[in-house]
Amino acid sequence: MSTNATTTSREWQAFWLAIGFLTRMPMLIQIDYSQRLMNQSSLYFPLVGLLLGTCYAGTYTLLTLAFSPLISILLVVILHLWLTGAFHEDGLADSVDALGGGYTIEKRLEIMKDSRIGTYGTVALVTTLALKVALLTEARPVWLALLAAPMVSRLTPLLIMGYLPYVTDPDKSKSKPVADGFSRTRLAIAAAFTIVASLVLTQYQPWILVWGLCATLGVALAWGSYLRSQLGGYTGDSLGASVVFSELVLLLGLTI
Repeated sequence: MSTNATTTSREWQAFWLAIGFLTRMPMLIQIDYSQRLMNQSSLYFPLVGLLLGTCYAGTYTLLTLAFSPLISILLVVILHLWLTGAFHEDGLADSVDALGGGYTIEKRLEIMKDSRIGTYGTVALVTTLALKVALLTEARPVWLALLAAPMVSRLTPLLIMGYLPYVTDPDKSKSKPVADGFSRTRLAIAAAFTIVASLVLTQYQPWILVWGLCATLGVALAWGSYLRSQLGGYTGDSLGASVVFSELVLLLGLTI
């Protein structure tokens, strides 16, 4: 097999591996799994977000034919939690529990590995889900918010991965293959894709693109700085939390 064919096959597998990692959707091709391939799959996180957003926007449009906007939004949020396995929300709960309940880096990392959810995590989940529904109810237009937010928000963890060290015990973390040595070249490609796709989606409202980029960069900077001070770097759970935070900030802008 030629070098080009091998590269194309590897990238195709990386794309499907990203789908399998971020969602419950079955991978429809055979994957030659490796740590390197898992690392490469991070490039496709925004694309997977766009695919999810397309599903959410389409589902919302169909649901509004029979239900009120609020009920339709609630059903779409439930669909999101099911399709993703509440992957990022789980990371948010674990991160808030750890950062709120630990007084040393070691203790915070220990709490973050605990599968049980505490008071801080529960409060974070309830408030963020309630805020998400409220913001989607007020967002204009709703379909664009549902379509673009999942894509743009999934660029944030890539920015954090590109500039902070990984601190969780790699032998006990399911996100180790994604976290080790993420290429800044692939980060640049993912960022370019997100910007171009956002331009296409928001061509009649360019301020949405500007706000989306500000939300992504702002959360990456603020959350990344906080993680550096509290943990010395990032963990897999904290990357999931960054997606939730970015999405909420982006939706906040769409309510203006």
